[in-house]
Amino acid sequence: MTAATKQVSGKIIEYLNEELSYPSAHMEGALKLLINGATLPFVARYRKEATGGLDETELKEVLHRYQYFEDLEDRKSTVLNTIEKQGKLTDELRDEIEACKEKNRLEDLYAPYKPKRRTRAQKAREKGLEPLADRIWLQPENAPDLHELAEELLPEEVETVEEALEGAHDILAERIADNPDIRQWLRTRMYKHGMLTARAKKDWQDQPSKFEMYYDYQEPVKSLPGHRFLAIRRGAGEDVLNYGIDVETEPVFNFIAQRIITTESPYRDFLDEVIQDAFHRLLSVSIAGGILAELREKAEEEAIQVFAQNVADVLMAPGAGPKRILAIDPGFRTGCKTAVIDETGKFLASATIYPHPPQISREDAEKVVEDLLRKYDIDLVAVGNGTAGRETLGFVTELMRQNNRSATPVLVNESGASVYSASDLAAEEFPDLDVTVRGAISIGRRLQDPLSELVKIDPKSIGVGQYQHDVNQTRLKGELDTVVSSCVNAVGVDINTASRELLQYVSGLNAGTAEAIVDHRESTGPFRDRQEIQEVPGIGEVTFEQCAGFLKIPGGRNPLDNSNVHPESYYIVEEMIRQTNQSLQEVIGKGIEVDPGQFADDRVGLPTIRDILAELKRPGRDPRDEFKMASFKEGVEEIEDLREGMILEGTVTNITHFGVFVDIGVHQDGLVHISEIADKYVKDPHDEVRVGEIVKVKVLSIDVERKRIGLSMKQVSH
Repeated sequence: MTAATKQVSGKIIEYLNEELSYPSAHMEGALKLLINGATLPFVARYRKEATGGLDETELKEVLHRYQYFEDLEDRKSTVLNTIEKQGKLTDELRDEIEACKEKNRLEDLYAPYKPKRRTRAQKAREKGLEPLADRIWLQPENAPDLHELAEELLPEEVETVEEALEGAHDILAERIADNPDIRQWLRTRMYKHGMLTARAKKDWQDQPSKFEMYYDYQEPVKSLPGHRFLAIRRGAGEDVLNYGIDVETEPVFNFIAQRIITTESPYRDFLDEVIQDAFHRLLSVSIAGGILAELREKAEEEAIQVFAQNVADVLMAPGAGPKRILAIDPGFRTGCKTAVIDETGKFLASATIYPHPPQISREDAEKVVEDLLRKYDIDLVAVGNGTAGRETLGFVTELMRQNNRSATPVLVNESGASVYSASDLAAEEFPDLDVTVRGAISIGRRLQDPLSELVKIDPKSIGVGQYQHDVNQTRLKGELDTVVSSCVNAVGVDINTASRELLQYVSGLNAGTAEAIVDHRESTGPFRDRQEIQEVPGIGEVTFEQCAGFLKIPGGRNPLDNSNVHPESYYIVEEMIRQTNQSLQEVIGKGIEVDPGQFADDRVGLPTIRDILAELKRPGRDPRDEFKMASFKEGVEEIEDLREGMILEGTVTNITHFGVFVDIGVHQDGLVHISEIADKYVKDPHDEVRVGEIVKVKVLSIDVERKRIGLSMKQVSH
């Protein structure tokens, strides 16, 4: 890469050293690359010497915390400048602000100096009541009676003693509420001992809703699960619930009183009232609001990470590979749309069949399917799992059995297929086809290669989220883009067949350079080696460095171009085969026996040498698992067919913090609660299963009316 233009802050590295357990040099090495434009996949795979082998998850954590502290340092500058302009910045305050490592603490320190709207306290100051407030605050011995003191210090603008005392009260209440130590103590107290409470609004107290469990609800803030908090927030958003944080007030009042009221204070009663007002009117609202914002941020982050992991599982699900597929988008009234695609996903033919009521024409449907199977030598039949999916799968399975056909029927998750079929991309790809046929094509292609097809739709449409519509959409999109990019680069991309949508997720590329690659190969023919990538307009030296290792060229001039060996390291392989008197063709796929240490130099270290040797043994290995299919139980097609105790096979469709949803072929996913996943404590369901995984489950409960199915994975052999 070219020399870095941004420098890594030594101060922030010190913060990271205190917080994270990674070696300082490795974090600094990674950050130098990342903040200057290198991508996570590139740094993780090709810069292990600099990072000590930190993986993408670890690199993301380092970058995330660095950005947090970078924002904190920027905020410190703003705070310091503002206070300095007010002429109130002492050396002690400066030191405390500069040493601050938490945003909350920084804002607490800033609170007394932060410009505010005209508060009651500000209005009182404008009337000249601060001297009175200061005298009360000092609580001097032999002080006059409160009313006498007020009369003595009564400004001209204030007509009565009562008005003066009210103003002093407001000034002191704000002073207490702005005290950074009191704010910090109360925040900790609310976190440790506060209760998140939810109540039904008046109009809903006697009305049923999906939020009934929260009509009179409380749970400790410190142990509140994120998904429950998001559910309560959704209830509030739908105008069903009110919620907030309650904390026992007596310990709070005592703590503040001990800090501000002297033993022999002549103004104790007055100051007690000030303390209570400061808490109820100012402190509790401010601190609780901050905690609720943090709870929301934490809950959203958890939901985003659950969604991101589920999306990664779906994208990395193994495909059937280059097979000829008859894809069916099932339906009852409008019939089933079929589409035939070849091994490369190219559309060949389509038809509409009506094997189900109300327009049942089963014989004609059988003839159409049989003709397509025979004419196009079909390997697999992909059936969408939506409406009429299980019935259509049964129809196809029975037809295969009757005619002794070898084509295998497969139920395919069709979530998002309708989104793709109605998109501008689908219209551009298949301008003359009906949207339902486009949907069938998408179903067939995602059976071949889920990753290549699913990158064409918004990840939020894949159907594996947890409150994804309730979270910060910008943050969600950024995380999902990162996940998609990680998956695409982990698998690698055939530059001569990949779509624009797939190419744009390759390390270093974007929509513009992806479009340029497609235009280049269409105008000049397929790429023959990786060096030709640099001929594409917009791809310079830096971009080539980032993308080259992830773009593969099967059957190209250089066998290494179809491997994960980066072109910058080809010279290492050449030296290896020169010293061992072998050819590249002899070592590709078989490996080479050499001492890794003798090939390390200033540019390439031992980690990369070891990766090269592993790659020579298994060049371009696909990290995805072997393709498998779930087998649904015959005769179990509707929820009414289920019986408690049944052992069934199904596919994991979604994972949340509270459990796992499994498709068992009855049009309604069953839930394996987190307590029923294993015979041990399970903290995170992702530790046990993945979306797309085939599992065996036991039916625990069936609620036909509410369409709820309880399942267990305990003591069921997999």
